[in-house]
Amino acid sequence: MKEYTRAQLALRNGQDREEIWCAYKGIIYDVSTSRLWRNGHHYEHWAGQDLTKELGDAPHTERVFERFNAIGKLQKEHSN
Repeated sequence: MKEYTRAQLALRNGQDREEIWCAYKGIIYDVSTSRLWRNGHHYEHWAGQDLTKELGDAPHTERVFERFNAIGKLQKEHSN
């Protein structure tokens, strides 16, 4: 699976490009087909980000990502 940086993920926010992507637990999902992600946001959540920490506040479980295609991995950040 192709790896993408956080900067590359951020460009898929529904504003800069047509793709609407979100990451969860290191996997990047294409949520472009969801009407709930139209314009790059879903309630208080924004596309182009890692939503792992935010899912705890959602009214659904991580199984929601089963509806979407996993298109890549989020590259791990390197600490200096």
